Amino acid sequence: MPNPKNGNRTMIPTKRIALTLPSPDGTVAGSIAAARQAEALGYQDIWLADAGGLDALTLAPLLLEHTEKLRIGIAVIPIFTRTPAVLASTFSVLEQAYPGRFIPGLGTSSHAIIEGWHGLPFEKPVTRTREIMALLRTIMAGEKTAFSGDTLRSHGYRQGVTETPIYLAALRPRMLETAAEIGDGVILNLYPRSALPKILGHIRDGAERAAKNPDSVEVVSRQMTVVTDDKTSARAAFRAAFSAYYSTPVYNKFLAWCGFEDAAREIREGWASKDRERTAAALSDELVDDIAFIGSASECQEQIRWCADSGVHTQIISCIQPTSEIYTATLQAFGAEQFTL
Repeated sequence: MPNPKNGNRTMIPTKRIALTLPSPDGTVAGSIAAARQAEALGYQDIWLADAGGLDALTLAPLLLEHTEKLRIGIAVIPIFTRTPAVLASTFSVLEQAYPGRFIPGLGTSSHAIIEGWHGLPFEKPVTRTREIMALLRTIMAGEKTAFSGDTLRSHGYRQGVTETPIYLAALRPRMLETAAEIGDGVILNLYPRSALPKILGHIRDGAERAAKNPDSVEVVSRQMTVVTDDKTSARAAFRAAFSAYYSTPVYNKFLAWCGFEDAAREIREGWASKDRERTAAALSDELVDDIAFIGSASECQEQIRWCADSGVHTQIISCIQPTSEIYTATLQAFGAEQFTL
């Protein structure tokens, strides 16, 4: 595992296939079983969400303990809900117990989660990201904190050296460049594939600003996937799951920046007027197909391979219509016997 303190990483990430958890049943036992099944099928990673329900930083060591080689990542831990000292001490435990197998991903999350769920102010997200990373680098290097920033303060905390790489989630240019500049990897989510070249361009710009080899920055993406013959039903499942996402300021601005200004405006106005049908309808079939991976096993495999060849290193398969039949078909389509990158 590359040393996170090395700003000039030269290791080139390999192409990896991963599965997103928690499991469809949302239980700890189901998630452990799903992780073991994924490892048996040849998946290399499990990536957890940390957005309510099962706590990712509690579930991660359970999955590490019940598997042998899987890398366990989190996409993402909201930077507003835990202090740098809490994060650094947690990372230290996991790195000591499972060296090289844990990847924490940090992200700003959204207004709905931070302000709505947690009752915390969603303010200065890029500044907060830079400050939390500065503090984490200090703490994980074994140095005593003496930091007073715009959003964070810490004085007198120290712990042992922890060599855990930290990935950062990003959507638009400023954060994409910041993530590549100060993080060890970049996490993407819910992007139209037509926008991927300019997304990757900003990642390269940020890496170069930090004098990194851009090819050394691992790019990770959760890929919303449904292996099915019923594309109409799968598109409806995508709309049901994500039209509300694209109504939030963060994702709405992202969709517009990706080139879908009309759809973003329609979603924003539909949500504001409480017209959920209008909001969902703004995600046209063409737009859904540009974001999600829907179709036969061979169709989904071809699209995922295109992303890998274009510069996304780790493909996190996320089945968004998890009936038993579809979940099994999607899981098996990306196992080692049927798929290679």
